[in-house]
Amino acid sequence: MDHNYFVYILTNKNRTVLYTGVTNDLEVRLKQHVENRENKFAFTFKYNCHYLIFFERYQFVEQTIEREKEIKGWTRKKKNELIEFFNPKWRFLNEEIIER
Repeated sequence: MDHNYFVYILTNKNRTVLYTGVTNDLEVRLKQHVENRENKFAFTFKYNCHYLIFFERYQFVEQTIEREKEIKGWTRKKKNELIEFFNPKWRFLNEEIIER
């Protein structure tokens, strides 16, 4: 049985803040980030990080969590390089993931 787990990076409108997370359903998680704007204590609410700019798919949750920790430990420069390799123009990818 195949499983899908994702490491993802969100940013704000001006692309100045990055948020790295893990999920087993990228579409649902993106909707939660966008719709859950009432939680004033949430990082993504505080910094308006609702725009998907990077994601990787994994089959095993352990690999996914390991990768998330790795990315979270990186400098901003290294995270930028990863994003630019995957998404050179830093396009917002939400519409490609979320079904209407």
